[in-house]
Amino acid sequence: MAGKRKNNPAGSTNSYRGDVLRVLGALKVATTDQIQRIGAPHLTFRHADKETPSKQKQARTASHTAALSDMRVHGLSENGGSTEKGDALRNLTPKGLQAASYELNRPVTEMGSTARGAGSSGASHPMAVNETVIAMLRPKPNMARLTKDPAHVQAAAQAAVDSPDGIGTIASYWTEVSLPATGTWNAPGKGGAQADIVLNAPQDGVPLLFIEVDNCHETAEELAEKLEKYARFFRRKVKDTDGKERPMWRTRWTVPKGRYGDEPHPPVLLVFNRIGERNPNLTVPRLQELTRHLWQGERLPGGHHLYDRKIPIIAVGLNQLREHGPAGPVFARFGRSGPQTLLEAIGNPRREAADAREQEEAKARAAAYQAELRRAAQEQAAKQAAEREARRPVCTGCGTKFTDARWEAVQPKDWGAAKDSHPQLCDTCKRAAVAAAQERQEPVRGEAGADDFWLAPERPVCTECGAAFTDERWKATKRVGWTASPAKHPSLCGDCDQRFEDLDRAWGVSPRQEERDQEQEPAVPEQKAGGTWLSRFRR
Repeated sequence: MAGKRKNNPAGSTNSYRGDVLRVLGALKVATTDQIQRIGAPHLTFRHADKETPSKQKQARTASHTAALSDMRVHGLSENGGSTEKGDALRNLTPKGLQAASYELNRPVTEMGSTARGAGSSGASHPMAVNETVIAMLRPKPNMARLTKDPAHVQAAAQAAVDSPDGIGTIASYWTEVSLPATGTWNAPGKGGAQADIVLNAPQDGVPLLFIEVDNCHETAEELAEKLEKYARFFRRKVKDTDGKERPMWRTRWTVPKGRYGDEPHPPVLLVFNRIGERNPNLTVPRLQELTRHLWQGERLPGGHHLYDRKIPIIAVGLNQLREHGPAGPVFARFGRSGPQTLLEAIGNPRREAADAREQEEAKARAAAYQAELRRAAQEQAAKQAAEREARRPVCTGCGTKFTDARWEAVQPKDWGAAKDSHPQLCDTCKRAAVAAAQERQEPVRGEAGADDFWLAPERPVCTECGAAFTDERWKATKRVGWTASPAKHPSLCGDCDQRFEDLDRAWGVSPRQEERDQEQEPAVPEQKAGGTWLSRFRR
C-alpha cells in the first residue's frame, strides 16, 4: 500500500485513471464532472443525501479528481483554465495523449492536439461539444456497482438503464478533426473544414457521422460556407494503397458502399445550443435554401429520392437531444417534412420501403412465373398422357386395353431377344391361349424348345387330299433341328401316307416315286448329225 501511495499520492486507481485518459483523449478538454458522467455514470446516482448540489458534485467526482491529481504528478494531464461557471478544465499533455492512444486503440497521429489554452475564453464551444457527445452516448450506469446502495438510488439508476440507448462508446468519437481539401491529414492545407465531432459506430447503425455544434452565434451564411467546405472535402479523391483513386475520407473510415447511382456523401448533423443571439428556427430555413444544391435528391416515380453525391444534412437542438437521445423523433432532415429518429434521418426509409416492395413484387412475379411453368408442364404432361393413352394397344381377344407392364412386354426387343408369343393378347388372354395350346399339346409359336424347330407356325395340310394333320401326324413329321423330317412322306397326312406305302409294296415303287425318279434322271442332250457335244456351247 505504501508503494501505491508513493506512486499515486492521491490514492487513485487504474480504473479511474483509465477513464480520464479515454475521455480526455477523445474530447481533448473536459471538466471533472463530464469525465465522471462518461467514465463512471453509476456515481451520478450516489451521494444524493448531500446537503447541496455542489457537495453532491464534489462527492461523486472525488475519485476522478484524485486520478487527475496523480496523473498531473506523472506529467500526463494538466489544468487548462476554467469554464464560464468556474469549473476547472483538464487536458492531456503530449505524453498523456500518447498514453490515451493505447486506451482508445488509435494511432498517435490521430489523437489531435493537446487543447492547451481552450479555457482562456471560458471554453463555451468545447463544453457544448462535450455535452453533445454525452447526449449522443447516454452513458448507462453499471448496476453491479450499486448493489450496496439504497433502494431509491438503485431505482433511479435502473430507470436510466431502461431508457433508450445511445450510440457507440467514448472510443467511437473524435473531436476537432481536420478535413483537408488540400494538403494531407497531418498537414492540412487551406480551404478545408474542421469537424467538431466525428462519430464512427457501425455496430449501432451509424458508420460515419460528422457533427457541427453551433452556440447560435453563426449566421446561416457562415454555416453554409462550412457545409461547402464539407462538400469540397467529400469530393476530394486521392490514391489509396492499392493505387486506385478513392474519396479521401474513405482512406480513413470504412463505410459500406452505396448502390450504383445512389451513393450519398456522409451525413452532417447540426446541433444548435441556444445560448447565442441567433434563433435556429429562423437560421435553419435560410440555411436550407442556401445549401439546397448540396442536399436535394432526385425524386423517382415511386415517391422516394436518390441522393447520389449529396450530403444528408440534419438539424437538432441540444436540449431535445439531451431529453430524447438519438432514438427520439427530434431530428429534422433538410428536404423532409416532420421529425425523425437519427437513424431514419441519416438513412433513406422511403427508398428502403420501395426496395422492399420491389423485392416482394419480384418474388410475386417469380412465384407466378413458376406457377405458369408448372401449369404448362401439367398441361403438356396431360396432353402426352392422352396421346399415349390413344396409342395403347387393345387385346384382340377380350377388347380390354393393355396395362403398362403388358404394353412394355410386347414392345420390339433388341436383336436376339425372345419375342412375346401373343403380342395381340392381354396377360389374361395370353395365359388362356397358352393353357389351351398346352392342353392340345400344340407347340406354341415362339416357345419351342432347343431341339424343336417348326418351319410352319400353323397346322400342316396334306398336299394330296388337303386334310389337316392330326396331332400324331404333325409330331411324326416334325423336323429335328436343321435336319429333314424323318417321315418318308412328310407332306402327306397319315391316310395318304399309308395308301402310298401300300402302293409301293404292291408295285414295288409308287407312281409318285417314278415321277420323282424321272424328274431326277438327267436329260440326254440331242445329238445332231455331224455335230459334237461342244457344238452346243458354240451356238
